[in-house]
Amino acid sequence: MPSHRPASVGKAIQNELSEILRTEVKDPRLGFVTVTAVRMSRDLKTARVFISVMGEDEEREATLAGLHHAQSFIRRLIGQRVRLRNTPELLFAYDDSMERGARIDSLLDSL
Repeated sequence: MPSHRPASVGKAIQNELSEILRTEVKDPRLGFVTVTAVRMSRDLKTARVFISVMGEDEEREATLAGLHHAQSFIRRLIGQRVRLRNTPELLFAYDDSMERGARIDSLLDSL
């Protein structure tokens, strides 16, 4: 029977992570970043965090570098806010679904 726990933990981490990025992380490399999804592993030890960044490729790379630099700080804050036996390892990945959606919209408009 499939468990709903990874999805609910992922949603809790997504909410806390959004708040942490908005209020706690003061890295100037972080631009306008949005946490679009969090996918948890079945054992809840790894969280793949999908982010979207407004701006060019250079800003996206700088934001990912800033997130990787602040990863241990963010993980510690999540461990304090979300009650889990083990705080999951955070893996940041860029989510290009918004760009793909905008491209599809422009293609449909041109028809």
